[in-house]
Amino acid sequence: MPDLARIFKDKKYMWDGEIYDTKDTAEATALKYQEDGFETEIIEEEGKYLIYNRREVKAAEQSSTPS
Repeated sequence: MPDLARIFKDKKYMWDGEIYDTKDTAEATALKYQEDGFETEIIEEEGKYLIYNRREVKAAEQSSTPS
């Protein structure tokens, strides 16, 4: 079973839980993640492909309406 988390460039990435048979499928899925604001890394292990992704957590903006 692949590692649930890996470090790339001093940043923690989480495995998306899927094992992809082809690089093309992994790249297409990674592109969807990127469109949703994720950073992605694709890794080949034993002829299969894994996607690790991460996204910076942004603080929620507080409402400025008076109470």
